[in-house]
Amino acid sequence: MDCLQEHSSPGLTMKEITPSPIPVRRLPDWLKASLPSGKNYFRLKDLSRKHGLNTVCESASCPNIGSCWSAGTLTLMILGDTCSRACRFCDIPTGHMRPPRIEEPQEVAEMLSHLDLQYVVITSVDRDDLPDGGSDIWAETIQRVKQTCPGIKVEALIPDFQGEISLIDKICQARPDVLAHNLETVESLQSVVRPQCRYSWSLNTLRIASEKGPIIKSSLMLGLGEKKEEVVESMRHLVEANCQILSLGQYLRPSKRHLEVVEYIHPDIFAEYKAIGESLGLEHVEAGPLVRSSYHADRQAQNLMDLRTQQG
Repeated sequence: MDCLQEHSSPGLTMKEITPSPIPVRRLPDWLKASLPSGKNYFRLKDLSRKHGLNTVCESASCPNIGSCWSAGTLTLMILGDTCSRACRFCDIPTGHMRPPRIEEPQEVAEMLSHLDLQYVVITSVDRDDLPDGGSDIWAETIQRVKQTCPGIKVEALIPDFQGEISLIDKICQARPDVLAHNLETVESLQSVVRPQCRYSWSLNTLRIASEKGPIIKSSLMLGLGEKKEEVVESMRHLVEANCQILSLGQYLRPSKRHLEVVEYIHPDIFAEYKAIGESLGLEHVEAGPLVRSSYHADRQAQNLMDLRTQQG
């Protein structure tokens, strides 16, 4: 199917998803997250401190840290806490890159063995400074976690590795249960939002990984100035890249150094995008103002795993 071909779906038209602009200086009520609480949240917080876990939940100032940690799901970040890229939406520091630690895969596996988790998301900073982009550490980390914690499901939220097939394939051979890579924004905004990345690299990463068997997942931020038709077009591109799960969330400005929010998207618009995405062929769309790529990751993946089991 031509990726630019107009899609029609009963009861859903492009006019129906036209958002009403909301003044960006006032944070809407639907974007006010509750403070983290609960025994499981504080248990994971204490354990992550004790075992020296580097979580993107904290490094990237995620608004869902309370609900995710209370549910027993957290996102680990490997290969350091400084990124080789300077995406204009991201709160992770850019700066001097330290050499990767060869002990890290085993340390991550051992630390996870103490947390009694059923599902973990592992991500990393971009390491364009390394010849292999960090793929060796990535693959070994997944393998060690699966060996040390045989009951745990692993979601690998990986960089694009500049579209290098062999590096993506190396990670897939470690057999993560879910392979995720975030498209982040529509094609027209890529050079502004993440100038050191390429839209085509991201789609190729997902397409290559889909040939290896894991569940494929991606994410888009809204509110950066994208047009309605561009969001739908990006969802079509993701379907063509064999993506199965998509997260749609509101971009929130981490600091004055980052891109400004152009528009706050109403929850009703997220609901309509969810319906359109699933009508286009995405198996699950998690959509809402506070949704992030790892939000309810365990639940999303388990639904698809159960479906695969039923289908034999």
